[in-house]
Amino acid sequence: MSNKPNTPKGMRDFLPHEVIRRNYIMDVIKTQFERYGFLPIETPSMERRDLLLGKYGDEGDRLVFKVLNSGEKVKKADVDALEMGELSRFGNSIAEKAMRYDLTVPLARFVVQHQNELSFPFKRYQMQPVWRADRPQHGRFQEFMQCDADSIGSDSILLELEFIQMIDAVFSGLNLKGCTLRVNHRKLLEAISRKSGAEDQTATFLTRLDKLDKVGWDEVQQLLAQAGFDNLTINTIQEALQGKSNADQLEILQQLIADDSIDSTPFVDLNFLFSNMGKMSSLDVVFDWTLARGLDYYTGTIFEISAPKSVSLGSIGAGGRYDNLTGVFGMKGMSGIGISFGLDRIELVLSELDLFPPEIHTSIDLFVVHFKMEMMTALLPYINELRRSGKRVYVYPTAARLKKQLGMANQLNTPFALIMGEDEWEEKKCIIKNLNTGNQKAVQLKNLNWDIIQIC
Repeated sequence: MSNKPNTPKGMRDFLPHEVIRRNYIMDVIKTQFERYGFLPIETPSMERRDLLLGKYGDEGDRLVFKVLNSGEKVKKADVDALEMGELSRFGNSIAEKAMRYDLTVPLARFVVQHQNELSFPFKRYQMQPVWRADRPQHGRFQEFMQCDADSIGSDSILLELEFIQMIDAVFSGLNLKGCTLRVNHRKLLEAISRKSGAEDQTATFLTRLDKLDKVGWDEVQQLLAQAGFDNLTINTIQEALQGKSNADQLEILQQLIADDSIDSTPFVDLNFLFSNMGKMSSLDVVFDWTLARGLDYYTGTIFEISAPKSVSLGSIGAGGRYDNLTGVFGMKGMSGIGISFGLDRIELVLSELDLFPPEIHTSIDLFVVHFKMEMMTALLPYINELRRSGKRVYVYPTAARLKKQLGMANQLNTPFALIMGEDEWEEKKCIIKNLNTGNQKAVQLKNLNWDIIQIC
């Protein structure tokens, strides 16, 4: 067994330039969250296991990371279950806590627990890591950052419209164009399932439909047929996808499932959204009846953002309406809607398309070369003044060869270096060197400021 240190599978370290890029993305997202009136919160990395399980469907529950009990609680292990091969039961007996799978279920717990301290509708944003025991692959990790915004306490369709506008504002802020926002409604999918006589298999229908982008229409069509959907229904649904506008697709599906018992809410909601959202500058917004979103708690409008077609990556954000999530914890009548941006995938897309602004690659404004401690102490008042003005100054801590120090400055992508040799020290001057052009000039210390430095 190798003793070489490395990260657990599916988890990563981030180098300084990667953290800077991630902070840039989060700053853009945070700016838009706050412009739309969302307030920040944080929740623990772990929740009670029973609080998480049963909210994500069977597939999601299998991906929840459980945390082993410690101390006296280990004695609660169900050894009989282990001997009988009932591994799931045994696992539950030795794990009372679990790592959060997403930020939405913990939000529901948070709202119920702190309801007397909050004003409703309550709009919150949260940027924290989540964990899933998924198979690691390109763009899919076991630990990743989610950037979420949710509104709890109102079922107004105006919120859906605002969320779509906010999504567009986020990607416009990142200068990321060509993304597709697919929109659907869970009640529409449930109506299709009932109309086809497969009402008792609605969950199966949603799970299989959610595989469309992974396995293709032919296989999903076979899975739907196996679930009890007749050919007429499947063919009519497929017809709704053939080169039609959003309004045309909605009309075809409305005719397909027309029935006095069918709830008209999804058609009212979707027609309202498509007629009022206006022109999106960074998004192509489409109605996609095949979008299912596998999480069990969605009840209304659902949406998913796909990266530009030039990038081989799946969803980079998703969300939707959920009406019953806080009800699971005893607080009914609190409809919610949320969006989650996948920071890690957005970073991959921006990197592949080279969309990060050049200025964010510079984490240090000025590198101060060190030849002698007395010189450095003489420079400190001027350095501190630059720092007080907001500049990022790196002081090399020990005397070393100039080539070595400037090599490090270049590694850090620092645009300017301050050099003080014996002659400059005696004359109370320093040399400012532009590390991009190679130009340099002498500056009197009493005149040293950022305006002087950046014109070098």
